Amino acid sequence: MPTTSSKPSSRRWPGRCGRPWPWTRGSAACPAPRAGCELRGCADRSGRTSAWRGVLGRQTRERQCWQPPRATDPGSGSDSARPLLGRQWCPRGHGRVTTVAARRPRVVILDYGSGNLRSAQRALERAGADVSVTADRDAALRCDGLVVPGVGAFASCMRGLHAVDGPRIIDRRLAGGRPVLGICVGMQVLFDCGVEGPAQTTGCQQWAGVVDRLRAPVIPHIGWNTVAVAQDSRLFAGVETERFYFVHSYAARTFNADTAAPFLPPLVTWAEHGEPFVAAVENGALCGTQFHPEKSGQAGAILLANWLSAL
Repeated sequence: MPTTSSKPSSRRWPGRCGRPWPWTRGSAACPAPRAGCELRGCADRSGRTSAWRGVLGRQTRERQCWQPPRATDPGSGSDSARPLLGRQWCPRGHGRVTTVAARRPRVVILDYGSGNLRSAQRALERAGADVSVTADRDAALRCDGLVVPGVGAFASCMRGLHAVDGPRIIDRRLAGGRPVLGICVGMQVLFDCGVEGPAQTTGCQQWAGVVDRLRAPVIPHIGWNTVAVAQDSRLFAGVETERFYFVHSYAARTFNADTAAPFLPPLVTWAEHGEPFVAAVENGALCGTQFHPEKSGQAGAILLANWLSAL
C-alpha cells in the first residue's frame, strides 16, 4: 500500500509539511515529540496576585501551545481504540500529519500511602505513558509529569504527603513549570486548607480556597455526573459533554482569583451535587480533577491523554 498520494484530497498527501502520511490501517498510534520548553511552559513570575497561593498562586502563566488529540485511531474501526497523543496540524489547512515521538512521557504517581495507585497506573499506561509508582524524591522531580492521587481524609493525606516531602516536591516542580496533576483528594490538598468537623488542616496552598463538606441531601457523592466545562479547556477537549465518576464527601465550593491582563485566570470546571463545586482546575502546569479519570471509562482515558499530550 503506498504511503503517499499525489492527490491533495488524499489523507496520505504530504502537504506543506513535505512528509509522507505514516499511518496505515490497523497501526498503533504514536505520540508526537514534545517541543521542550514551549510545551512545558516556563514560569513567568511577573503576574503576581494577592488572591493566589503557592508557586502558581504567585505567578500566572500564559497558556501553552497545545494540540488536542483525537479520541480514537481513524482507521481502527473501533470506538475503544487507544486515545491518540500528539496529533498535530499542518499550517494553512493542508491536512493532518501524525509524527512519531522519540519516547513516551515519563510519569510518576507519588506513593505516599493514599490513593488508587494501580488503577491510575494502568489508565495512564493505556493512555500512552511510562509510569512509575514511587515516593522517591529525585524521580518525582525529574519525571515529565507528576500525579498526586488521594482518597480518604484531607488531614490523613497531608500527613502522608509531608512524610515524603510531597508539598515541597510539588512546589519545586511548579517553580520550574513542570506539570502536576492532582486527583480527588490529591486535588483538594492543593488548596489552602481542609475543614473536617472541628479540625482544620493546612494544605499545599497552591490555590486560595477551603475544602469542606458538601451540603447535599445524599452524602457521599458517588457515581457519574456531568460537568460544566470551562471555555477553551484543553484538559476536556473532545469530552466536554461526557460524564465522569465521582466518589467524595468534601469539595472546594468556591474558586476566586484576581488576574490582570495580559495574564489569564485558571480555567475552572464545575459540577453540582446539592450545590455547585469545583470539578477540575487548569492552571498552567498545575491541574486537578475532583473526579477519578481512571474510573471514568473512555472519557477519562481521553482526558488523561489530553494531559499527557502537553508534557
